[in-house]
Amino acid sequence: MSRVCELTGKRAIVGNNVSHAMNKTKRKFNVNLVKKRFYIPEEDKWITLKVSTSALKNINKKGISAVIKEAREKGFLKK
Repeated sequence: MSRVCELTGKRAIVGNNVSHAMNKTKRKFNVNLVKKRFYIPEEDKWITLKVSTSALKNINKKGISAVIKEAREKGFLKK
């Protein structure tokens, strides 16, 4: 399973490690993902999602139902 947020679609990006001598080697910036269970009162069920911590902040701000609705509209959430 790839390291992709199921609600926002965030994924790893590629950049450089830069040493003091300005030598550059490729590296990966991974997303800060957390596996978390959420209760959806409208559907009266629990779901488990792999979400980024920035998505958790959005859930706390807007609510799980609104964030899931946005993710479905953008095509990130297939469940």
